[in-house]
Amino acid sequence: MGASLAGLSAARSLRKQGYDGRLVVIGDEPHRPYDRPPLSKEFLAGGIGEADLALETDDEDLQAEWLLGSRATGLDRTERAIRLADGREVRVDGIVIATGAAARRLPGTDGLAGVHVLRTLDDARGLRDQLARGGRLVVIGGGFIGAEVASTAHTLGLDVTVIEAAPTPLAGPLGEAMGGIVSALHADHGVRLLCGVGVKGLSGERRVDAVLLEDGRSVPADSVVVGVGARPCVEWLEGSGVALDNGVKCGADGRTSLAGVVAVGDCASWYDPRAGVHRRVEHWTGARERPDAAVAALLSWGAVEPGVPRPPYFWSDQYGVKIQFAGHATGADSVTVEEGATDDRNFLAVYRRAGHPVAVLAMNQPRVFTRWRKQLTVTTS
Repeated sequence: MGASLAGLSAARSLRKQGYDGRLVVIGDEPHRPYDRPPLSKEFLAGGIGEADLALETDDEDLQAEWLLGSRATGLDRTERAIRLADGREVRVDGIVIATGAAARRLPGTDGLAGVHVLRTLDDARGLRDQLARGGRLVVIGGGFIGAEVASTAHTLGLDVTVIEAAPTPLAGPLGEAMGGIVSALHADHGVRLLCGVGVKGLSGERRVDAVLLEDGRSVPADSVVVGVGARPCVEWLEGSGVALDNGVKCGADGRTSLAGVVAVGDCASWYDPRAGVHRRVEHWTGARERPDAAVAALLSWGAVEPGVPRPPYFWSDQYGVKIQFAGHATGADSVTVEEGATDDRNFLAVYRRAGHPVAVLAMNQPRVFTRWRKQLTVTTS
């Protein structure tokens, strides 16, 4: 249930692990599976086209039925059936939930031209056309998606301002100190960064012309990108018996509270046995790697003990700098620079808890990062 990377990875894993029965892939978008990370970078800049986003190879055939442009509205656990918005029902024996997440929007902005989110291919098409017109872009949200859009727009010659409600962008995933260092890339390249102030609303009759801040300031805008996070797409599961808590609540192998149902990707909140908590991992590698474990659990329900998922890994490209991060910064009691210098935006930092590495961050240090990431996997397992 879901036709993006996590859903495709699960379909591949089912065939790889020996399942040869009927396989139905349902997706609410009309597109075949495509790669999302380039949407805020190469695709948005016009460097690659839609064909370059394809995740399937030309000769790939999973012997699957593809129901695209089909939105799920419910799951009937008694009948073991998925209900679709067009009235159809798909009866199933097992389900992989991979319905992902949807971009959060600013209330009251529907129908106001020039206001964009970036989550889907259709979002990226519209934003790319908008940026081609140039002008003043305001990005609301200083997270990784917002920062990548700002970087791309700056490269295209737009006048860019980033607004972040928190005192330090990226403090959540990276911590205060490193979040401040990474977000300093904006200032390095002449992009304005306004922190510690919320957005009150947008102004404009039919088209946005400014972003209104809670401190009374007004930031002129020809276009606005809202990058304030995403919500898991799990409304259709209400009342189904599948436990929900900031997504689909899962075990360490993707098993849900309902037998024969697993969840993967951005909608899945997997149990992390290292930290003793459930986490949603909204990263490419999680969508690519975790379906193998979830499918194994689905095909041998209860017969296999769940393993420990690899520490999450993600990367970002901003202003020509490659940023890589693995692990969890939360709970670290120290962070030290092991290679390079932060002022050069070329360094590697290690986060530790009680002397043990729990996360690693690199800017333009891919080789050293790879070595540390492997060590991190060993020491945190």
